[in-house]
Amino acid sequence: MLFRMMSVLLLTTGLARADEVSDALQAALTAYGNGDLATTSQQIVVAQQAMGKQQNALMAALLPAAPEGWTRTDTEDFAQGFAIAGGGTGAEATYANADGSVSFRMSFIADNPMVASMAAMLGSPQMMAMMGKVVTVGDQSLLAQDNSISTLVANRVLFQAQGATEDQMLPLVQLVDFTKVAGFDKK
Repeated sequence: MLFRMMSVLLLTTGLARADEVSDALQAALTAYGNGDLATTSQQIVVAQQAMGKQQNALMAALLPAAPEGWTRTDTEDFAQGFAIAGGGTGAEATYANADGSVSFRMSFIADNPMVASMAAMLGSPQMMAMMGKVVTVGDQSLLAQDNSISTLVANRVLFQAQGATEDQMLPLVQLVDFTKVAGFDKK
């Protein structure tokens, strides 16, 4: 059954092109067809890791470029520890103004149990209003409190900006396309 499902997946979703994910899935299919369950399992893990790298890169691309007078430094290993915390993907960057007097981090975390636990708090503008100030960027409501701006996008992506005042962070937060964030890993 697994063999048939993975074959259909490869053929019907366009994953038949050669890349790290499809190569690992093909190796898993071959191993499964040969009755080698240990190798099948290993190759599925390799495919999941490669898929996670792709999703992390897609998220990182949604963090805004540094506007003039600012720098952006990506946190290279940000999502590395997510497997221990239940999985998920993410990206983080630190933004600093030209003289270094203002610096803060923006991050996305998706499909992680921590994100699910934030749904009750950040999933409702009414609940956010009880906890602090609600600001709106596009159609997205965000909670601004204690040098932090947070929101839950599409009930699966936690966005946070932390480390400076709301007034300092909000102009860069407004550069985030939350509509694209909602479907970051779908074409």
